[in-house]
Amino acid sequence: MTVQGDNYKSTLERQLSVAYDSETVAMLLKRIARLVASARAEIGARGANWLDQRDVMLITYGDSIRTTGEVPLATLRRFLKAHTSDFITNVHVLPFYPWTSDDGFSVKDYRAIDPELGRWSDVEALAEDVGLMFDGVINHISAESDWFKAFKAGDPTYADYFTVMNPQTDLSSVTRPRATPVLTPFGTSDGMKHVWTTFSADQIDLNYANPEVFLEIVDLLIFYARKGARFIRLDAIGFMWKEVGTTCMHLPQTHAIIKALRTVMDAAAPGTMFVTETNVPHADNISYFGDGSDEAHLVYQFPLPPLTLHAFLTGDASRLTSWAMSLDETTPTTTFFNFLASHDGIGVRPAEGILSQQEVLEMAAAVVTRGGKVSMRALPGGREAPYELNITYLDAVSSPGDSDDVVIAKFMAAQMILLSLVGIPGIYIHSLLGSRNDTAGMAKTGRSRSINREKLSLRALEQALNDPGSLRARILAAFRDRLSVRATRAAFAPNAAQRVLPLDHRVFSLVRESETDRVWVSVNVSDTPVTLRVSTAQLGFTPGATTNLLGGEGPMIGETVTEMVLGPYEAAWIAVA
Repeated sequence: MTVQGDNYKSTLERQLSVAYDSETVAMLLKRIARLVASARAEIGARGANWLDQRDVMLITYGDSIRTTGEVPLATLRRFLKAHTSDFITNVHVLPFYPWTSDDGFSVKDYRAIDPELGRWSDVEALAEDVGLMFDGVINHISAESDWFKAFKAGDPTYADYFTVMNPQTDLSSVTRPRATPVLTPFGTSDGMKHVWTTFSADQIDLNYANPEVFLEIVDLLIFYARKGARFIRLDAIGFMWKEVGTTCMHLPQTHAIIKALRTVMDAAAPGTMFVTETNVPHADNISYFGDGSDEAHLVYQFPLPPLTLHAFLTGDASRLTSWAMSLDETTPTTTFFNFLASHDGIGVRPAEGILSQQEVLEMAAAVVTRGGKVSMRALPGGREAPYELNITYLDAVSSPGDSDDVVIAKFMAAQMILLSLVGIPGIYIHSLLGSRNDTAGMAKTGRSRSINREKLSLRALEQALNDPGSLRARILAAFRDRLSVRATRAAFAPNAAQRVLPLDHRVFSLVRESETDRVWVSVNVSDTPVTLRVSTAQLGFTPGATTNLLGGEGPMIGETVTEMVLGPYEAAWIAVA
């Protein structure tokens, strides 16, 4: 929903009224109008086009690739121009601001670039080449930020920027993502105060009940658009509003504030897209689409990583198939952000209700045998359950002792599921480059997530990519081939229709189709050949010859029934032309 002129104001007034009183709303409307008017002349409607089949998102830290004598953001740009400019269209650079913990997600200054990574000019240069996704880490800020330091010093401007609570308050209903206290005591000029800290003592939650905080964030997001953001990822956004006696998750005020931010950005910087990061069960996750036009443009598809991994570990895609069949259609201006790997581990909570507890435990045990770690969460009664699997996705789907040929076959088969589903695919840089577990890095930091966050030497990386037989070179080439084909097929547009076909428990199969194109996707997740038999009417193809877009001939489409044989871990994209 893009609003023109001043038409946004009545919509914004209605949205803000869910969280603020009428006097506060009137004040906010006046001040926001000034911000919008200032932004329009500079930003205009650049990049206002919706997504298509060419869109793919690379996920990377600003310093995932390093070389001496050059800031990492410049190194990243140079590497991408040399190796991925023909098939990577968008890049999510994980938080590049000054930070104190959580590998960038405890931000000291939202408007600065970490000098270890580069300068704003490096970010803006990268935005000239690709669509950039910035992180809006706007649920919390570092305890070392100027805002929190001013709060502790008694500066009245920042007195209500954070949520102070009596430590005797019953907060037992609050959803806890980590086993740390909800409140953390801090010494201030006015004595000890207990402040809301959802994630850690170094990550201080912002108080959106204070309208000045909301205005700060409005101004910040417009600033990001000015600096070249095409996408803004709203990190941990489900925790935004605090209400004692509730879970403090997904509250109506949270949704209203996101809607208001969307309305402002539609007016100030048309084409800027919100991606909500809410690692929660599916129904809650997709609630951030709002009515399909007024909240997030994209939501992360969190069940996909564990369900795909489960399919390859068991040789059984039935759980993945059932889940995919249950997905609702998206609207013309919303879609899913699909991914298998990211800077975090493979979260298993989104698979709750799809996989049994025993299946999750078996998956966790398999990850350990592959050199990974399992992060646990506390349950009532002192019990624990897996929360996140820490491992590279390549090692997760491989078995110990697999040859490179088998590793690549399994890994790229998994990626074919990612590249085929409705939505746009997000590819983590360590997947793109075929990285193995960084056990040395994990040992160095003492943190399980470091296993998937290796910092790569540009020189060593280039040496590997210059050897066409290396694992890294072969995987990068496979991604290039598949994404280049994908970009030419309208059936893979983010909103093209999707029909999942439950043909065989060992195969994940679906048909993607637009008005002008149709592709039958099949991926064998098992180590045995599979013969598929499918009703030609189900496929929607006209009887006759086909081609496999991944190479070679496709099956002959029969008058009533079509057969296709898939080898172990083989994937096929079947089309008429």
